[in-house]
This record gives sequence, structure tokens and C-alpha cells, in this order.
Amino acid sequence: MPLPNDPVMLLSVLNLKLRDFYPTLDALCDDLEEDKTVLCGKLSAIGYEYDPQRNQFV
Repeated sequence: MPLPNDPVMLLSVLNLKLRDFYPTLDALCDDLEEDKTVLCGKLSAIGYEYDPQRNQFV
């Protein structure tokens, strides 16, 4: 299943996957073959940054 293009939907999907399936953003990106910089850029554009301590975008 491809990740959504809409940034708000992307935020929801990523945080769900990080919470339920992946211990880190790097693990998620490796498994899904996604570019971490691209994902972070899309969410940064709507005011969210990855917090490794919480393992979620906040």
C-alpha cells in the first residue's frame, strides 16, 4: 500500500505505523523503501517534526 500524498493523511498513517509496527523512523523508511528526507519535508511543511524520543511526528 503506497503512502498517501496528502500531508495530513500521511501524518496519521506514519504515526500509526510508528506506534504499532516500527521502533524508529529509520526502520519504517528502510522497510517501506521511502526517503526519510522527503517524508520529513512533507510533514515539516505542515509544522510537524519527527521526535525520536516519542517515535512520532509532533
